[in-house]
Amino acid sequence: MEERSNNNKNINVTGERHVTKQVVLHIGTPKTGTSYLQDVLFHNRKFLAEHRIFYPAERYDSQFFAALDLMQLQWGGLEAEAVGTWSQLAESVRAIEDGTVIISHEILAKASQQQVKEAIASLGNDSEIHLVISVRDLARQIPAEWQEKVKHRSILNYAHFLDLIRDPLRVSREGAWFWGVQDLPAILDRWGHNLPPERIHIVTVPPPGSDRNLLWKRFSHAFGLDGINLDLRGARTNPSMGAPETALLRQINLKVNSVVAPADYRPLILNLLAHRTLAARTDSPRLTLRPDLRPWVAELSRQWVCELKFRAYNVVGDLNELLASEHADGLPYVDPDRPCPHHVASAAIDVIEVLLIENARLRSIRDSLRVEADETLAVIEHAYDVLDRAYDMLGGLDELIVSGHADDSCADPDLPLHIVSTAIDIIKALLVENVRLRAVEDSLRA
Repeated sequence: MEERSNNNKNINVTGERHVTKQVVLHIGTPKTGTSYLQDVLFHNRKFLAEHRIFYPAERYDSQFFAALDLMQLQWGGLEAEAVGTWSQLAESVRAIEDGTVIISHEILAKASQQQVKEAIASLGNDSEIHLVISVRDLARQIPAEWQEKVKHRSILNYAHFLDLIRDPLRVSREGAWFWGVQDLPAILDRWGHNLPPERIHIVTVPPPGSDRNLLWKRFSHAFGLDGINLDLRGARTNPSMGAPETALLRQINLKVNSVVAPADYRPLILNLLAHRTLAARTDSPRLTLRPDLRPWVAELSRQWVCELKFRAYNVVGDLNELLASEHADGLPYVDPDRPCPHHVASAAIDVIEVLLIENARLRSIRDSLRVEADETLAVIEHAYDVLDRAYDMLGGLDELIVSGHADDSCADPDLPLHIVSTAIDIIKALLVENVRLRAVEDSLRA
């Protein structure tokens, strides 16, 4: 894929423009490699500071909280932790006298024009503002956005989500959010209306099958990081799940949203189950755009590309990579609202195994603390009975799945759907016990 950057207008951190300070606002969009970029910047922030490139963050999610604060967003209770964090970030930016300061979070794409005005004003008037937006074709963004909602407690099925985002009025919460972070011309109208086009940089996500390092090279070029030897090892990503795994997670949400608090959901379900367990099942059918929507997506993408080319922004990559084909991209479509029960049951077994291991780990921690606080641990003795029942149920479930895999076919309308239902009941019981064990551990450590 040919790389290009219009008129070599990428961000310059060498001082050749005789600008004392530049502030680079990376505003998304979601699912475009943003988690990886932010992790690289965070873990290399001290080394970058030696090159007068600053990523102000005390922890990896500091700028996420600042974005929540700026936009006054509700986020499962996390917004309480965010109060005042944008002001703190802006103060740290103003305190830097020269160099390049990078602010990056994908939810910033949703900011209103008034919030954009307030954000830029808060950064001081002694900086040259640059805008970076990373973008990916809609055919991949639509299913990715639905999956992200499921990973954050949503119980909305795929068909209903697609109906909501196709509403031209965009009045639903789902439609307003989706287009708020994905409508590229509108996002750039809000964020870039007072900036010259040479200070607006579009980074396109390469198509499937490209060199896995190509996106990072484009980020590096756009942010002016070329030639700086950054440590890219172990950078955090936001991995995708397959169609049956996403379907399973939605069913888990239906069962446990009422008993697992948001504070427990993030480490236990989002991180442990979704990212570390279900996303690791890379051989399952992928989540793709429903075929009947391809012509609509292809036409909308064509309109966007024409508009962005006309505006003459600085492009790192190729705007034509945003064009979606009206035809299938080679991946078979699997409806996540009607997944193969065998695939879902197999994913459920993996989840149960991980939860049993995690609960055993927590038991071990509990036992190691028994000498210090033996009387406190009495409150979780009944967990043994619950876990023993779960093991018994799991044994029966294994037998059902083995028998159900006799021909490994998903075409039989009489497939034992009760296998999946039983598995989700087990998962709920294990999640509840895991939350209880974590609470006791926290109490003992306190």
